[in-house]
Amino acid sequence: MEKTWLKQYPKGVPANIDVAQYPSLVALIEESFRKYRDLSAYRFMGKTITFGQVDDLSRAFAAYLQAQGFDKGDRIAVMMPNVPQYPVAVAAILRAGFVVVNVNPLYTPRELEHQLKDSGAKAIVMVENFATTLQKVLPAVPTKKVILTALGDMLGFPKSLIVNYVVRKVKKMVPAYDIPGAVKFNDAIAQGRGKTFTPAPVGPDDIAVLQYTGGTTGVSKGAVLLHRQLVANILQAEAWYQPALVRIPKGEQIVTICALPIYHIFGFNTNMMLSMRMGGCNILIANPRDLPAMFKELAGQKFHSFPAVNTLFNAMAHHPDFNTVDWSGLVISVGGGMAVQNATAKLWLEKTGCPIVEGYGLSETSPSATCNPVDSTAYSGNIGLPMPNTELKLLDDDGNEVPIGSPGEIAIKGPQVMAGYWQRPDETAKVMTADGFFRSGDIGVVDERGYFKIVDRKKDMILVSGFNVYPNEVEDVVTQMPGVLECAAVGVADAKAGEAVKLVIVKSDPNVTEAQVRAYCEANLTGYKRPKIVEFRTDLPKTPVGKILRRELRDKA
Repeated sequence: MEKTWLKQYPKGVPANIDVAQYPSLVALIEESFRKYRDLSAYRFMGKTITFGQVDDLSRAFAAYLQAQGFDKGDRIAVMMPNVPQYPVAVAAILRAGFVVVNVNPLYTPRELEHQLKDSGAKAIVMVENFATTLQKVLPAVPTKKVILTALGDMLGFPKSLIVNYVVRKVKKMVPAYDIPGAVKFNDAIAQGRGKTFTPAPVGPDDIAVLQYTGGTTGVSKGAVLLHRQLVANILQAEAWYQPALVRIPKGEQIVTICALPIYHIFGFNTNMMLSMRMGGCNILIANPRDLPAMFKELAGQKFHSFPAVNTLFNAMAHHPDFNTVDWSGLVISVGGGMAVQNATAKLWLEKTGCPIVEGYGLSETSPSATCNPVDSTAYSGNIGLPMPNTELKLLDDDGNEVPIGSPGEIAIKGPQVMAGYWQRPDETAKVMTADGFFRSGDIGVVDERGYFKIVDRKKDMILVSGFNVYPNEVEDVVTQMPGVLECAAVGVADAKAGEAVKLVIVKSDPNVTEAQVRAYCEANLTGYKRPKIVEFRTDLPKTPVGKILRRELRDKA
């Protein structure tokens, strides 16, 4: 396909940018530490942390990690919500020459065990709230070094003591755990201050991050993101944002609401790393589900940018506290992770005057592949145009390009596309074409202007509030439950989450109840993967070969 989309680019956005400006993500981070030393990098529970402080703390933590005897390229897991310790740990791991393995803090023991084993993580940095999950799997995983932090650890005296006391004793958010040899985050930093930090020789082709994504085979796979791929996507996003950023008064620091989890690639690059590059400040929201607390955090603050998923935009716009916040500085609202719904976009524009511009991407594309122009004045229902340096084409099942207006699988090529799946050449081969395009599994159409739109998914993946749920994984877990003969998981439309999981079960024991199924799922699947609807049937629709027809169950739903 001819790159017709370039004619639609807003003024000032180049078709191509120099994505090789930095030899690594470390070089980008360190330049920002020097350039923006005195500016605030994060705000959390009323406390401001500057770029200089993140530099000093991460340098000390990097020295500590290097003293543990790890080798360059060793994987270190990070399992935290949005707290300032997260960016400090990430900067330290990268500066020390190691690889970040992002872990969802809400994982069940089964999910955590798989990821730590698969990545071969030698160490984990995590908040104590989830230490009990780790304790259950420690004997089975290669992770031997455990560094624990408490939510308030970076708030300074006496606030840190108060917050940690309330979290532990009043709200009882830290279940009892026993991990002998675990080191406290603040102690590790104190030890690191007395050690020498040796900047690691990190290059563009070194691995920066393993970003786990659900597997079509039911096994979560690590997308291998190299330093140059993440740098490319940061620079692509920065170039794309320019038409909106010029509306920020000169000399004003760009402030972004960081409610997206930064362990998710969308938050990792769009919030943490893009702000790092631009010298911007992130207002960290540890729990965006607690809307009253979030509105309280935002009250009295001026901000300009808000990347989020449809569910959060929608919940906020309908909340009675919405008007306690000053939205006048908002120049860019980016929707991603899941489809933005028309009703949400309409209400958001009405209430803030700032339209939601929808983008599209995956863990495998670092994440941004397309976005609507940020100077759009209304919601389009499209996923927008390919980013600078990025090509998209639509393929049929045989790998041939389909004509304009016909549906085909979205295939993406660009400097942000992953190097492959961690230690899974077979899975990598399934998604990469001979000419370097990544097959996304999403079915789209493109119009004559070059705007792409998603119409369906080739995979049976279910998208719950921006998180991928793979039916195979849910089915694999539930079929291990006594009394379940077979089952199928499908996505059904859900007003709040975009899609929800529906589970259809055939029992081998007639006494199995819905409550038992739900309890079993709660023990083995993280929240967004659990079924919202459970249905029992005597049989499942199947092909002549015996393959379950999920599509038929979906269509009926």
